[in-house]
Amino acid sequence: VLMGLHEDGILDVDAPVADHLDYASDHPGITAAQAVSNSSGLPGWFTDFGFSMSTTNDYACQGDHTVSLQACAEAILTTPDDDHLVVAPDTEFHYGFGQWQVAGAVAEAASGKSWAELVDEYLAGPCGLETLAFANFNYLVEDPTNWGYPPFDGDPAGLEATDNPAIEGGVYTTVGDFATFLLMHLRDGRCGDTQVLSPESLAYMHRDRVAEVYEGDAVDVLTGVAQGYGMGWWVDRDTGRITSLGAFGAMPWLDLDDDYGAYLVLEPGGCRGCAGRVAAPGA
Repeated sequence: VLMGLHEDGILDVDAPVADHLDYASDHPGITAAQAVSNSSGLPGWFTDFGFSMSTTNDYACQGDHTVSLQACAEAILTTPDDDHLVVAPDTEFHYGFGQWQVAGAVAEAASGKSWAELVDEYLAGPCGLETLAFANFNYLVEDPTNWGYPPFDGDPAGLEATDNPAIEGGVYTTVGDFATFLLMHLRDGRCGDTQVLSPESLAYMHRDRVAEVYEGDAVDVLTGVAQGYGMGWWVDRDTGRITSLGAFGAMPWLDLDDDYGAYLVLEPGGCRGCAGRVAAPGA
């Protein structure tokens, strides 16, 4: 979505979000590209676990489906609660958390459209994805601080509507539609005959941005291994493969050199033969 807006000249992903968000004056240097490469300088999930798991500070709005994305991003960018944790942009890798809501909010502000409308316009519509959309699942989880799997039964009609979708972890879709999305990454930005993104935009997203921009490392807190990171993609510096592990068990990865991808989905209680594979033409 961000790169589509960038290609259309509506949003420059490397320009300050303050160009479009009048409440971002306390953080004048943050860009959308920094936000989705976890390099904005705002605290991430693991910068201070007590802070990120708190339900009382202003960052907690990202799990509140009753507020708007704009209101949540404003709370994140104006709160003094994080002053002891903020660093300069493009100096440290802080995984996830509120910076992703900021990225969604600047997309809305620059375009004058809601996040849901933008997803339809730039991704779901062009690729014919009938199931891909965003929600905010936090209200379904009994204890949000315990990373519980949301009791979502697969029927979006049962989800409460929200103007504050969880940008970093709120998408829902089917294996088939997600395979189509992965194929777009393997087919130079095309879904069928529709050019969704340029090859240049895809390459920009896939690159190891944290290394190129500030010689940083994206340390996986589960393994302690230093990796690269692009715009939403972990980059394996040994193999070149890119992955995007989801908090609730989804694991897509792409081998851009050999033109294939895979998507592994784990459901609550264990996987029931739910792996899907996609391949580019000729692979």
